[in-house]
Amino acid sequence: MADGTVARSSRGHRTICLPISEDSYAHAVDDPAAFRRLLDEGFRASPELFPPGFARGYELKDERTSAKRGLPIRRIRLRDGAANSVRPSFLMPYMAARVADAEGPLFLRTFGVPFWALARVFGRDPMSWYRLTCGLGRSSIVGTTVRRARLPEHLLADEHHQTIDGEKVYLATTVGDGCVLGVEPAASAGAAELTDAYGVLKAEGRDVEPQFAPRTVSVDGWAATHQAWLTLFPLVVLLRCFLHGWLDIRSRGKLSEPFRELSKRVWESYHAPSRRSFAQRLRRLREWARRQAMSAWLREQVEKLCGRSKEYATAYAHPGGHRTSNMLDRMMRGMNRDFDRGQHLHGSPAACRLHGRAWALLANYAPWHPAVARANEGWRCPAERHNGHRYHDDWLQNLLISASLGGYRSATPQNP
Repeated sequence: MADGTVARSSRGHRTICLPISEDSYAHAVDDPAAFRRLLDEGFRASPELFPPGFARGYELKDERTSAKRGLPIRRIRLRDGAANSVRPSFLMPYMAARVADAEGPLFLRTFGVPFWALARVFGRDPMSWYRLTCGLGRSSIVGTTVRRARLPEHLLADEHHQTIDGEKVYLATTVGDGCVLGVEPAASAGAAELTDAYGVLKAEGRDVEPQFAPRTVSVDGWAATHQAWLTLFPLVVLLRCFLHGWLDIRSRGKLSEPFRELSKRVWESYHAPSRRSFAQRLRRLREWARRQAMSAWLREQVEKLCGRSKEYATAYAHPGGHRTSNMLDRMMRGMNRDFDRGQHLHGSPAACRLHGRAWALLANYAPWHPAVARANEGWRCPAERHNGHRYHDDWLQNLLISASLGGYRSATPQNP
C-alpha cells in the first residue's frame, strides 16, 4: 500500500511557491523586469525554495490565466530546459482557493472538525473541503517540514490502528523533534508491509539528506516494527519504550492495594541518573514486588518490566534518545481525534494515504496556543521551532511556501 513514488506526480513537482503579497504580485506579474526582481529577491532570501539549476540562469517562458481565480500565472524555463510555474503564497495549490478563505477551515481541521461542519459554516460542499485538505498530502512530509535544519537523529515510531471502509489498516507513524515525519498506511502489521511503509520516510529523508540515517528509534515491543527499521537502517539503535512496560502494569493493576507504592518505585527506577543505578533500582523493585501480596498477573508484569533492564538501559549510551513514547503519543492523539470525528477513513487507498499525509503537515504547521508559543521562544508550531525560521506570518502561507516544489529537492524528468 505504501509506495515512496505515489506522492510524486508523473510530471514531478514543478511549482515554486514564494511569499508574495497580492498587491506586489498584481504590480509585477505583467512587468517582466519587475517579475524578475521578485524572483531574484526571493532566491537571495530563500534559495532552498528554488530548483537546483535556478542559479545557472532562467528565462520567462509564458503566462496563462487561471480559470478558477482569474489571475495570471507565469512560468520560467531553466538552462536545462525544465519549466517551473511560480505561484504566490496567497493562493492554494491548483488555484483551488485563496489562502484567506481556506486558512480558518483548515485550522479547524486540526481539531478534528468534520468536513460537513466546515461546509455548513463556511459554505462550499463537504467534498471540496476534503479535496482541499487531501491536496496538501501530495507534498513530501519530510522535505516540507525540514527546510533550514538537519533531520532529527533520534526518532520515535509506532503503528496507529485505523480502518478504511471498515477494513483494518496500520498507519506507520514517525515523529522527531516534535514534528510528524511520516504517516503511511500498511495493509497488515507484518515486517514486509511495515518495511514498505517506513521506507517512504527513508526515501523522503534521503531526498533531503542523501546520507540520512537516524541514530536511534524509540519503539514498542512489536517484532515486525523492529525488523522493519533494522532492514531499512541496519546500524540504527532501537530503544524500547519504558512507558509501554509501565502501561502493561497499570492496565489491570491500578486497583490493587500496593499499586501506589509500586508506581512510585517504577518511576524512581526510570529517573535513575546512570545505567548502573537504573539496573540496581530495577533489581530492588523486583525483590520488593516478590514480598508483596499482589495478584499473579500483576507480579508477572513487574517481572517482565524488570527482566527488560538491559533493553531499557541501552538509552543511557545514547543521550538524546527517547526512552518513552510521550512525544509520539501526543501527536497520535491528535491523529486519532481527526480520524475518529470523521468516521475514520473512506475511499481509495490512495485518497486515504493523502488524507493521512495532509494531517501530518497540518499538525506540523498549525499554530499552537499562544501560551505554548511563548514557552517555545515565540515559535508558533513544531516546524517553526525545528527550523528556527518562518517564511510568512500566516501559518498556512508558511506551510505552502515550505512546500515549494512539493518539498522535494531532486527533480523528476519531465517534458517542459
